[in-house]
Amino acid sequence: MGDAHSRCSMPGDRQVQRARRAAGVSVCAALLTDAGLWLVFPRSFTDLHAEFWVMAVLALAVDARPYVLTNRRARSVVLPSICFTFAIALSWGFVAALAVQLAGLAVAGVRMRHTGRRALYLAVQHGLALGAAALVATLIDAGPGWGDALRTVAAAAAWIGTRYGLDAIVGHHRLRRGPEFIATAALLLLGPVVLAAAQLGLTVVPLVLLALHAVHRMVRSAGEFERASRTDALTGLPNRRALQATAMGTGGALLLLDLDRFRTVNDALGHALGDRLLVEVGRRLAECVPAHDLLVRLGGDEFAVLATRVDGPASARRIAAHLADALGTPFALDGLPVDVSASIGIAMQPERGGDGATLLRQAETAMYDAKQRGAQVAVYTRDAEHPAPDLALLADLRAALQTGESGIVLYYQPQIAIATGEVVGVEALLRWRHPDRGMVGPEELLRVAEQTPVMRRLTSRVLHEVVGQVAVWQAAGRPLRASVNVSVRDLHAPGIVGEIQDLLHRYAVPPELLQLEITESALMADPHRVLDTITRLDRAGVAISLDDFGTGYSSLQHLRRLPLSEVKIDRSFVLGMAGERGDAAIVRSVVDLAGSLGLRVVAEGVEDERTWRLLAADGCHAAQGWFHARPMPAGDFDDWLLRYRPLPGCQGQIHSGV
Repeated sequence: MGDAHSRCSMPGDRQVQRARRAAGVSVCAALLTDAGLWLVFPRSFTDLHAEFWVMAVLALAVDARPYVLTNRRARSVVLPSICFTFAIALSWGFVAALAVQLAGLAVAGVRMRHTGRRALYLAVQHGLALGAAALVATLIDAGPGWGDALRTVAAAAAWIGTRYGLDAIVGHHRLRRGPEFIATAALLLLGPVVLAAAQLGLTVVPLVLLALHAVHRMVRSAGEFERASRTDALTGLPNRRALQATAMGTGGALLLLDLDRFRTVNDALGHALGDRLLVEVGRRLAECVPAHDLLVRLGGDEFAVLATRVDGPASARRIAAHLADALGTPFALDGLPVDVSASIGIAMQPERGGDGATLLRQAETAMYDAKQRGAQVAVYTRDAEHPAPDLALLADLRAALQTGESGIVLYYQPQIAIATGEVVGVEALLRWRHPDRGMVGPEELLRVAEQTPVMRRLTSRVLHEVVGQVAVWQAAGRPLRASVNVSVRDLHAPGIVGEIQDLLHRYAVPPELLQLEITESALMADPHRVLDTITRLDRAGVAISLDDFGTGYSSLQHLRRLPLSEVKIDRSFVLGMAGERGDAAIVRSVVDLAGSLGLRVVAEGVEDERTWRLLAADGCHAAQGWFHARPMPAGDFDDWLLRYRPLPGCQGQIHSGV
């Protein structure tokens, strides 16, 4: 990969020496130029009043602390000396002002370690700006009062137009045009005020300099605000906005890193240590990303590197390998070694250039392709224009939810009370008739949508349809409790409680006829954050069921604290309980535990009579499964319900009518 991507990004002794040499050359050049101006234009330096020398000394003093607007990708410098050199140009002419300005530039160049090229550009830029201002001031023959004010404003406009016009010609891009422009205009218009104060008396000048300090504070505050808006609060790295604002030149590459299994680590260690891990990942990546490249945190566990010096895909792959190696050493968090790896997607910047949004989208596609294939690195190619299958499915689902004809349907599976054989409720199961793929099941839909904002829209759609269907059954004299699966993302949404209450009120459905199901593993990943939401739902009369019980890592303390009404035994235990003593023992233990906590128990996956009888013997409250009925659309469920008749002694054979 070369020296450019070495682990150490600090400048070496050779760079420091080169910067010092450049500063020395700039100072010598400024002195020689000023001497030449003195020799060529001696009359411009005769009969200079004390006010001139005060302004000149102040110009050199303030340029020791130039105003800098900067981040890792661009730097813009505003010289405070322009306040004084502009006033000198209006009063004593262009040559005297240029001499002072060049001296001020030399002072600023030493402080900022400007290269010779940078110092020369600033000298030409400010020299031309001063020349334009002096020319306009000479052409406008104005008297005292408003005429003099018009002359000053016109000269300041010429100064600004020349400087930033030159920027536009040479193609310089500045990050903070607003604050920089305001600061420049304020300094220029403040110059004549300082001059007038100096003419009144030197003792007044320090008071006027307070205005100069105010400009400095304004620039500093604007810079801090801009940095904050472009900086990730957790890691201190540039954020997505900074990446979007960066000019995407040709010959570069964007590398998108997504940490593998970070959610598992975050759930196991907690959010505090998860945040610490992200900080350490950012720090380690920053150590191996050179200064001419840009490292950003896009959000969550995603980072990106905009590499500016890439010869082709092979070079980009070498950079990706270097980044992956940097994460290869385990991270020590509270004495626990944590292994971290990343899937990396690469998008190459085309020769004709392109926008950042397209490049980021291509890098995301390549990253997802790497995850799907189990490869660590993938490069986006034009042959992969079609998005990965899950990305395409997610895009189709998002579009479907925006239209009325979405193809989203709900199937219902009855839940039977084991003691009486009565149908006590249903579970609503999501299906989607995709126009090309056919019927898409709930597992695939949830896997694609659960970690995206689409999940909330999907859940809202399901809740609306389920509550409406419950209202239809209630009006027909069949009040049935309907269970709806929701994700942790849904319970984190601040408006879900109000949304459910509004739906129940709109359809006049009692809250006890709606139950929300959440998986054990999802709930136990962050029980504290969802506790408030499910407590409010419980107070509103909406029950919470813990789904797939026995497959996660729940603690008895959480089960005791959470306002649960029901636990559902995972089908993997129920299916094996007739032939495996271990599964039967687990089911029996879950029933006993739930009973001691006052919770209702529902068994999933009941497919034969023997399992039904074993559940009855264990004291399980209800069951669902193919032994009674498969999931079916609402119309078919109505027909099934009309035919269903539990026989007396319901713990024996059940006549389901199917």
